[in-house]
Amino acid sequence: MKIAVVGTGYVGLVTGTCLAEAGNDVVCVDIDRAKVARMRAGKVPIYEPGLKELFDRNIQDGRLSFTTNLKKGIDKAEVIFLALPTPPGIDGSADLSYILGVAKTISAMIKDYTVIIDKSTVPVGTAAVVREHITKNAKADFDVVSNPEFLREGRAVRDFQNPDRVIIGTSSDRAWKVMHRLYKPFVLRDDSIIIRMSEESAELTKYAANAMLANRISFMNGMANLCELSGADVREVQKGLGGDPRIGKEFLHAGPGYGGSCFPKDVQALAGTAVELGYDFPLLDAIHQINERQKSRLFEMVRSYYAGKLKGKTLALWGLAFKPKTDDIREAPALNLIDALTSAGAKVIAFDPEAVANVKKHFGRKKLLSFAKDEHAALSGADALIIITEWDEFKTLDFSKVKKLLKEPVIFDGRSLYELDEMQEQGFYYASIGRRVVKPA
Repeated sequence: MKIAVVGTGYVGLVTGTCLAEAGNDVVCVDIDRAKVARMRAGKVPIYEPGLKELFDRNIQDGRLSFTTNLKKGIDKAEVIFLALPTPPGIDGSADLSYILGVAKTISAMIKDYTVIIDKSTVPVGTAAVVREHITKNAKADFDVVSNPEFLREGRAVRDFQNPDRVIIGTSSDRAWKVMHRLYKPFVLRDDSIIIRMSEESAELTKYAANAMLANRISFMNGMANLCELSGADVREVQKGLGGDPRIGKEFLHAGPGYGGSCFPKDVQALAGTAVELGYDFPLLDAIHQINERQKSRLFEMVRSYYAGKLKGKTLALWGLAFKPKTDDIREAPALNLIDALTSAGAKVIAFDPEAVANVKKHFGRKKLLSFAKDEHAALSGADALIIITEWDEFKTLDFSKVKKLLKEPVIFDGRSLYELDEMQEQGFYYASIGRRVVKPA
């Protein structure tokens, strides 16, 4: 099939590359000229495991190309994906200006029947609005389909090629046949996971999924705080909960709060939808509020240890991305922590395997913030270590080396990576979320 993907962020680039890998002719369109030039030169603008190999192969084989020319990009396309940003507005609701702007522009460009797909996360009713914008100038038949993505950063390629479900929101039999044919190569063993529903249901399903997962995280973070106050251990509580098949084990890890491009904005957007429809949904506000409070939890632990006297302290920070296996720092808890620590006068030496460049761009030249070449370089001369992202390379400590590099054997762990008994035996002051504080014997 001939496919156009408008927008080359995480969703658009992964979608376009994986569809090209399946044998389709894909053109990715973006207004960022510098970004398009880099992609044409073979440089992937994001870090995502497995993407580079597919990216290179499909460019070389002529199935994947890039342009800034929208008209050229969608020419003869049977399917057009809209994978554009939907940032939160002042009131938290999703901003649809990018999607509607492109919809209006392409409306007069399509020449033959085309399926136009909302791939971005959008509020319920967006497909109908997009359809209205295109209808005004359309000279050919078209259908608008809601096809939300369920890609996990760090596993996005795997998720696209081996989906657990594909949601197709359409009332059109013609569009359904096109979409089924498009996704059939990825579900050869069981095409029943391609689920057809209304456009409105598809739109709401995406928000519901992210809000449900965010709810689990916020619930466990609330439980972690109760564990600290009661003497319980959140990791033990987590195991007990996860053993119940009605609950399951996923998304029960306590930490410094969720971040990323989806959960924060989608919870707020769903809350905004509830308000617009006149429904009081206080759970959504509670999820958001708990998460915002949790983002300050590590700072409170550090400040308490130093009795509020952080000025002049040097703190090593391991992890900057909102989760491992990505360079994405959108809404990352590390950004809040850096701001809080440096505002209190502490010097931060940070390291992340992939996200340093993005944090440098985010902060520019920020006083009291510097970056190390690796995790051990960050420790040299630091008063304490703070861990905020659970990269695999952080999960096994060389205890003697860490103690030698730090001024004091002090660790604040936002991910509870290490065993309490072992940390005590090794002589560390070790404070983690949802567990008792360990002090040197």
